[in-house]
Amino acid sequence: MHLIKSLGRGGAEKLIPETALVHDQSRFEFHCLYFFHQEQNIVDELEAAGIQVHLIPSGNLGLFFQVQKVRKFIEDQNFDLIHAHLPWAGILARFVGRKLSIPIVYTEHNTWDRYNKVSFWGNRLTFKNQDVAVAVSNEVALSMQLNSIWDPYKRGGRLKVRVVQNGVNTETFFRWWKRNEEEGEGSGQFTVGSRQLAVGSEQVAVNSKQFAVGSISKQREIVRLREDLRIPKESPVIGKVAVFRSQKRLWLWVELAIRMIKKHPEAHFLLVGDGEWRSKIEEQIEKSGFRANFHLVGVKKEVIPYLNLMHIYLSTSEFEGLPIAMLEAMACEVPVVATRAGGIGEVIQHGKQGFLSEVDEWEKLEAYVLRLIEEKDLHAEMAIEARKQVIENFSMKRMVSQLEEIYTQVLSNAR
Repeated sequence: MHLIKSLGRGGAEKLIPETALVHDQSRFEFHCLYFFHQEQNIVDELEAAGIQVHLIPSGNLGLFFQVQKVRKFIEDQNFDLIHAHLPWAGILARFVGRKLSIPIVYTEHNTWDRYNKVSFWGNRLTFKNQDVAVAVSNEVALSMQLNSIWDPYKRGGRLKVRVVQNGVNTETFFRWWKRNEEEGEGSGQFTVGSRQLAVGSEQVAVNSKQFAVGSISKQREIVRLREDLRIPKESPVIGKVAVFRSQKRLWLWVELAIRMIKKHPEAHFLLVGDGEWRSKIEEQIEKSGFRANFHLVGVKKEVIPYLNLMHIYLSTSEFEGLPIAMLEAMACEVPVVATRAGGIGEVIQHGKQGFLSEVDEWEKLEAYVLRLIEEKDLHAEMAIEARKQVIENFSMKRMVSQLEEIYTQVLSNAR
């Protein structure tokens, strides 16, 4: 049973259905229990992935009054394992598990210093009462260990820490089509360069699938999307998919965009997502006088068309775990220009799949984006390397294989 506070469109939430689609469902039956219902949620995506979804309505602090109800639900349904995500669900799972002999796996998606005091201390004080803590990056794993120095891990004790880096289904996320630049619009001519074919057999298989599903229709969808957004066909598109939270520092993202538009008026900037910072970001854009160059399209169930519009993925985050949206963009051959926040530095090799700056040196990102706009050969090389990095090191198959290994191990230990 996956246990999570809400089912919004964040990276942690989206991983639940995406991993389920790759899991061996002849061995594992998946359920998901959540507590805070939002209008824009992914319940339909979980159900489409074969997950049975359950709701016990509650707010944050109300979760502490749901322990008995959740415990009884687990007993009635005869679950074998709890996999909790994010601090509130993790704390609840540990309280629930105190009187149940059921293994608990917990995935930590951020470094501990980024949580509020209630989440931080609740997480810290209950953290040992679980079997495996999964860290989505090495930096997240380090934060777990540093914050447990005051209460060292017991040799041979119950809790184990494993790093399982986030992954992407590269058979779902890929560049839909590549037009031969020498052909005119509407010719239906496509090209797959030899360098791309050299990436590996999985890349070749995906390219074959692209043509099989009808590249021309997908080409037309991208053309139509550009027209709907009023983005000229030759304009570079710099984008990001994100929940509009303070950690993303989107006001800096917009500030960088404004500076670049002054030097490259043809550039367009695309934000996919929504959140508490939207009104402030829109006000900042309006005051800039460049409203026509910005496109805030809101939350989208299907982000692949928008990733296919992007030429560069720009991130100004203050902190991250290991951002799923960035990996999805890379799988779609979009180079990344980002601050070295959280696990981003574990994915991007500076100068190979993109460019990085330190978190406090975000202004350097402008020059990197402009370089990729101006140097088309460099952009093409980095686009290929971005997808290659995901295929080789951050695939969903690798991630699910490691999770299934953990599930099997803790279930074996519980018997």
